[in-house]
Amino acid sequence: MRARTVAPIIGLCSLCAISRSDVLGPADLFSAATVQAAPIDPSKDPVYICPMDPDVRSHQPGKCRRCGMALVAGIPDPVEFHLDVSTLPEPVRAGHPAALQFFVHDPWKDRPVSDYNLVHERLFHAFVVSEDLQFFQHSHPTLVANGIFQLPITFPHAGMFRVLGDFYPSGATPQLNAQTIVVPGNAPPPVTLTRDYSPKSAENMRVSLETIPAQAIAGNRTQLRFRIEPGDGLEKYLGAWAHMLAASNDLIDLMHEHPYRTDEGPMVEFAVTFPRPMTYRVWVQFQRKGVVNTVHYDVDVAPQPADAEGTEKTEK
Repeated sequence: MRARTVAPIIGLCSLCAISRSDVLGPADLFSAATVQAAPIDPSKDPVYICPMDPDVRSHQPGKCRRCGMALVAGIPDPVEFHLDVSTLPEPVRAGHPAALQFFVHDPWKDRPVSDYNLVHERLFHAFVVSEDLQFFQHSHPTLVANGIFQLPITFPHAGMFRVLGDFYPSGATPQLNAQTIVVPGNAPPPVTLTRDYSPKSAENMRVSLETIPAQAIAGNRTQLRFRIEPGDGLEKYLGAWAHMLAASNDLIDLMHEHPYRTDEGPMVEFAVTFPRPMTYRVWVQFQRKGVVNTVHYDVDVAPQPADAEGTEKTEK
């Protein structure tokens, strides 16, 4: 599920209309849900696999070297759970307090899902990105009822927003599900991104980016190497040394990634495969001395050489 996960666009410009609670605060129903351990395969000589990064495997139990999740013996076949996203109130108004509701139900009988495994110290991660790529939020909705998570939010302006849900139902595999919310009103103009690798200053660090190779190619692995100054005090944030969300400038591709290499000091490195030739905005979050820092870069991705040659011949 998580091997270079790309969340395809689902129901572009559609608004999930079902509201399953009429309160903005958490209901007193959290105790009805339980957090269960990942399923274990009782075979005699198991191979332990990371449910989030299945290419990370071991003959011994432990934690994933990439994302920090516990390795499990035996992973169920991946099945996509259903996720509906709605707003309270509906329709939502720009600049006014509101809430997002996430309703998770199983793919077999459409029943609410009440049991979840922790994913990086939380039951649910939500990423919200605006159409103009100026608004980014990584938050953690609260479980308020059977299968329902809720997140307070204030949309800064009208337009389309992409919402990526990251959760892990017990007895299943980690899920990434993208939905669309439309805030009525005059939306900002379409965004045009150009390459931006300039160093960024955040709350208590300065971050620079280098890509290897220098020119990212669609479909090929690209190493994104971040160097942090000062180099001391870097800490794990939600169980990983960093978190990344990469979004194509049309918001069709959404990828949640974790570093595959770090020296627990000034260098953190990701391996990303960008699926299409276009520009991607990449948000990265680090924690240093208890403070979360968020920076973003724009990575231009070129087509495969064969594709480029084919295009040139067609134009001639």
